[in-house]
Amino acid sequence: MMKVDFDKNQDGLIPAIIQDVKTGNVLMLGYMNKAAMDKTLESGKVTFFSRSKNRLWTKGEESGNFLNVKDIKSDCDNDTLLIKVVPEGPTCHKGTDTCWGTENKATYGFLSDLEGIIANRQNKASGDKSYVASLFESGINKIAQKVGEEAVEVVIEAKDTNDELFLNESADLLFHYLILLRAKGYDLNAVADVLQKRH
Repeated sequence: MMKVDFDKNQDGLIPAIIQDVKTGNVLMLGYMNKAAMDKTLESGKVTFFSRSKNRLWTKGEESGNFLNVKDIKSDCDNDTLLIKVVPEGPTCHKGTDTCWGTENKATYGFLSDLEGIIANRQNKASGDKSYVASLFESGINKIAQKVGEEAVEVVIEAKDTNDELFLNESADLLFHYLILLRAKGYDLNAVADVLQKRH
């Protein structure tokens, strides 16, 4: 059972960070007192103490954009909550996915950056002399062929003991697979969605 220190502040409020359980994105920050926490645990929907309304406020009670609780953790000092949720619709009252105006889309760090570079090279393919642009100009058959070649090379290196070669070939395969996904009009999120449905 969580130990939450609501008495640390005179007003009895602690911050509650709301995070999408699927994408990992932070959606908003609100404040809870013990009554808000109890109602959240009882209903399964995030309830805050609204400082402007001076009352308990269940997110979505007017808009229908509820935040369905999947997990709650307190921090090391027991005075901040991290609440993982499944949002129903946009989180911000201004209609955006997050209160920072960002899209609530899963990102994969450098791999998402690389997807952006690949997309940029595709969009500039006619005037771009890069390797990626040349692949897009060659068409889907050439791109698919490259993925097949790289996959075979990964299999060959997997049966050997040279880890550096195996990792380099794995990187080549992943890179060309990202190009193939883009050529087909998809990205890593589309593949992740399929895997999540299977899970």
